[in-house]
Amino acid sequence: MIIVLSPGFFTTVQDYGRWGHQRLGVQVAGPMDRVSHRFANLIVGNGSSCATLEVTLRGPTLKFEDDTIFVVTGAEFELFLDSVGVAMNTAYVAPSGSSLSFGERRSGARSYIGIAGGINVKPMLGSRSTHVASQMGGVGGRTLKTGDRLPVGRDVIRSVRSGQKWEIGPEVAKEGARVRVILGRDHKRFGSDGVNRLESSRYHVESDSDRMGFRLSGPSLRETSAGCDISSAVVTGAIQIPPSGQPIILMVDHQTTGGYPSIGHVITADLPLVAQLVPESWIEFENCDRATAVTALIKQERGLMVDH
Repeated sequence: MIIVLSPGFFTTVQDYGRWGHQRLGVQVAGPMDRVSHRFANLIVGNGSSCATLEVTLRGPTLKFEDDTIFVVTGAEFELFLDSVGVAMNTAYVAPSGSSLSFGERRSGARSYIGIAGGINVKPMLGSRSTHVASQMGGVGGRTLKTGDRLPVGRDVIRSVRSGQKWEIGPEVAKEGARVRVILGRDHKRFGSDGVNRLESSRYHVESDSDRMGFRLSGPSLRETSAGCDISSAVVTGAIQIPPSGQPIILMVDHQTTGGYPSIGHVITADLPLVAQLVPESWIEFENCDRATAVTALIKQERGLMVDH
């Protein structure tokens, strides 16, 4: 069992998401940075379906009631096991009664605490992922709070030794990121000038961005021809353009349908970079084709293989 001594800013239980229910209006949720989440599970010997804790901007303090193997990946923080500093991307055995705490955040927005065996809260619709807006999954469908008790599972598929470290972890954005985009179904509504403006401009992440969507500020994108605004299915990474002309990147808690025109989609391999952007970070877009997107994803998946 793990006891939450302090919850941090926005800490939730996340597994790989609640897939297969979008037709019913149920969001997938899951980790914002799926690579760092999977990397955490890989290091502590878990199966890929195990739940981790997603930490946002300020970390929690956790007390371990039993000897527990843990790791922290993703955004770089100062970490302490009791009063002793520990490293990112490294497996440690936390003795019974010890506490993990987070210090200064150095880069990125979201870290993932992987626990050998996974966080074993009750699944809902086949997933332990927290979706706060619908109060579904995790611990009561909410962020963690002081006093929460988190059960640990037994889904460990390989042994891990203390101090085991991966020298190369997922990429974490420092001040901003340039990401690749495939043009969306509605890009012609913005004309070639609109597409060129998207690809040649620098935008910044607004402070009201969240797990549902990243609101951006920068050069306005306006439609040059009318189109159909009937709601249709949307996916994570879609770049929607509302009437304000300021882009919104849909993230993992996005609604299942939307009516704003979609000028493009951030490719799957680059979504973890977006997830690590903090408010006021910059973001730039470059066009790519499907073959490039598939190649990038294959390369990323190979980096997550156990014998890599």
